[in-house]
Amino acid sequence: MSSQIAGVLQLLALITALALVHRPLGDYMAKVYSSGRHYRPERWIYRVIGADPAAEMRWPAYLRAVLAFSAVSVLLLYLMQRVQGSLPGSLGFSSIDPDQAFNTAVSFVANTNWQPYYGEQAMGHVVQTGGLAVQNFVSAAVGMAVAVALVRGFSRSRTGELGNFWTDLVRGTVRILLPISVIGAVVLVACGAIQNFSGIHQVGQFLGGPQEWNGGAVASQEAIKELGTNGGGYFNANSSHPFENPTPLSNLFEIFLILLIPFALTRTFGRMVGSPKQGYAILGAMAVIWIGFTALMMWTEFAHRGPAFEIAGGAMEGKETRFGIAGSSLFAVATTLTSTGAVNSFHSSYTGFGGGITMLGMQLGEIAPGGVGSGLYGMLIMAVIAVFIAGLMVGRTPEYLGKKIGTRQIKLAACYILVTPALVLGFTAVAMALPTPADSMTNTGAHGFSEILYAYTSGANNNGSAFAGLNADTPWFNTTIGIAMALGRFLPMVFVLALAGSLAEQQPVPTTAGTLRTDKPLYAGLLVGTILTVTGLTYFPALALGPLAEGLAS
Repeated sequence: MSSQIAGVLQLLALITALALVHRPLGDYMAKVYSSGRHYRPERWIYRVIGADPAAEMRWPAYLRAVLAFSAVSVLLLYLMQRVQGSLPGSLGFSSIDPDQAFNTAVSFVANTNWQPYYGEQAMGHVVQTGGLAVQNFVSAAVGMAVAVALVRGFSRSRTGELGNFWTDLVRGTVRILLPISVIGAVVLVACGAIQNFSGIHQVGQFLGGPQEWNGGAVASQEAIKELGTNGGGYFNANSSHPFENPTPLSNLFEIFLILLIPFALTRTFGRMVGSPKQGYAILGAMAVIWIGFTALMMWTEFAHRGPAFEIAGGAMEGKETRFGIAGSSLFAVATTLTSTGAVNSFHSSYTGFGGGITMLGMQLGEIAPGGVGSGLYGMLIMAVIAVFIAGLMVGRTPEYLGKKIGTRQIKLAACYILVTPALVLGFTAVAMALPTPADSMTNTGAHGFSEILYAYTSGANNNGSAFAGLNADTPWFNTTIGIAMALGRFLPMVFVLALAGSLAEQQPVPTTAGTLRTDKPLYAGLLVGTILTVTGLTYFPALALGPLAEGLAS
């Protein structure tokens, strides 16, 4: 069997598995966020944090709760890193420097998991499991809560109330993320991933010296790392490390975990707005982009150019032989079209066009299917933009799900889509203009520029993957990427929740013969075209200086 056929079969197996769980998981999540029942462990949590689960919140209160919870989380995680040297189970590692501790705390709370450090040489068991792994759960739950709040904005009328953040946060963690992660961790252990709290031990002599490895609760962190579209690995090699991702089967399973909730949330959306067809339209747009990017990536990386590629069967540099080109391409597209950022190969070693595809996937806004929660609300923002464009074409006031898209709504949507490009392009321009940041680049020319562009694209879009080759563990990059991650995560949430509040206050508009049907393939095609056009107009000049120039020159 050729590698190309094996890749197609892996893609078909993945699509089949996602299709089988799409409806039951989506329906279950809709029930979770619509239920009036509180389980006993949940009531204990509400009592501890002093929250009233029955109290409804308008969008400013919901936003304050999101920001307050996230700010406290950043502070606690920062302090854990700063006192690591005094904590039990630190494995002898010292406390983390202030700039790196700030960057890491913001990174994990923002669901980015950017890691400018060697995980197995910097973080002990307590910080890994009690700090980073906990944030893998709750940061994902925050994204899901904001997405559900926006869905309620579409489904409710003549009220500004969007639900209760604390209820949404706890339910998302306890009823969705935790049980699936337990199952995922068991599967990964069965595949060969490690799960222990052992210390540092020598495993042999390599290159004239001893090789040392430390153990850890790897399988449990790997499961929520992928399921919650987090991406931060226990080891520096991330999901290319055999302790995290031992076999081709575990590799395919991890890709499945990455895509599971983002795709299923479209079903949740359809159920909560009372029209499953609306969910299928969003799902269709996501699927078209994801399959298209995957096919393009495989074609680019399998293309034989020169004797070295022909002997290897394609661009194998930087890829694990356990996974090959197909498994690496599938993982790369899944992790950059979502906000996961995990890697099982190194994107800097991809072909020029292949590296550009990973960047473009993030620059779309990671909406196909996107991060847990963030993918859905990002796609719904683009849906609002698409119906606005359609309204301009036919001369009608745009409507979506029975809600008028007026001046206020379109301004909020426009602000949302402008935040990350401003951060990415602004910080990239400054970094390239200053002499010190450029010293961190391993390469010069178009590839060196791609290293910088990728870093800020990954940070501002809350992805967390690295292009490799860039030494980002410097005060400049730790600080600026940390700022980009914080603003790229929470500033868009301001506009999402404000939009949700304005929609919830409206009275539904009756459907007429002139109403644009947003549950049809025509609209899904318009949505895909809008996404590609907006992204292309925004990022094409920067991409032309980096991956496009490199790809055309090779």
